[in-house]
Amino acid sequence: MYDQVTLTLNVDPLILSALREDITSEDVSTNSVMPDPKLGEVDLICKEDGIICGLQVFERTFTLLDDKTEVTFYVQDGDEVKNGQLMAKVRGDIRTLLCGERTALNYLQRMSGIATYTHSVAALLSGSKTKLLDTRKTTPNNRIFEKYAVRVGGGNNHRYNLSDGVLLKDNHIGAAGGVKQAVEAAKAYAPFVRKIEVEVETFDMVKEAVEAGADIIMLDNMDTDALKEAIAYIDGRAEIEVSGNVTRENIARLVDLGVDYISSGALTHSAPILDISLKNLHPVSEVEI
Repeated sequence: MYDQVTLTLNVDPLILSALREDITSEDVSTNSVMPDPKLGEVDLICKEDGIICGLQVFERTFTLLDDKTEVTFYVQDGDEVKNGQLMAKVRGDIRTLLCGERTALNYLQRMSGIATYTHSVAALLSGSKTKLLDTRKTTPNNRIFEKYAVRVGGGNNHRYNLSDGVLLKDNHIGAAGGVKQAVEAAKAYAPFVRKIEVEVETFDMVKEAVEAGADIIMLDNMDTDALKEAIAYIDGRAEIEVSGNVTRENIARLVDLGVDYISSGALTHSAPILDISLKNLHPVSEVEI
């Protein structure tokens, strides 16, 4: 769950931007059938099994439109939910419920899909010392939601953005003139509290990274034999991350390597949504409150 400062400064502006994208002047459909305020209620129903995530964002979407909107939840983020399960009831001005429906569901479906997929991948690493990491391969302006969903699903966040840590990738190394030069430049520039991670693709680059004193070495797109050779050479002199098109379908080959981290862009860029709907919208009288 987001704290109040994060919610106000970083989350609310993004939700409001999404609402403005959906309502540039007015909701013509809603105003056609509901010209005046009327109290109503609608059910939030899960339509497939998964891990629910994003309930706070779902609620906030409606309360930003109308702070009198009330959401009663029967689940919390991280819960396993089942097809057909009633997860919440939303009560408020019917016009608000209709205007906010799509945006609220877009967030909830996307975040729940990422949490569900991450949960299934993390389960494959259960019992090992290896931590599952996400990447920066996120939807623009949705990183704060997608990385939160990874945590709810049982994964861990890699750096949040470019200001968050030093990761020297192939093009940084090319620009610097080599692994050694890139690491030396990073050590000279970056604050001493920052770890320096280097992405390598060959055994020669592994040796350079170790000799240069990299804190973390990312073994990128290596076959299993190359990974084993590199891990044996590093021999505890740096933390090890494995990356490169890691998915639920192929992560099994990496589980027994004993590395510190496995990163997967698929957690955020390839997770399907979780099917969720708002159903059974109906007017209610003040007496029913």
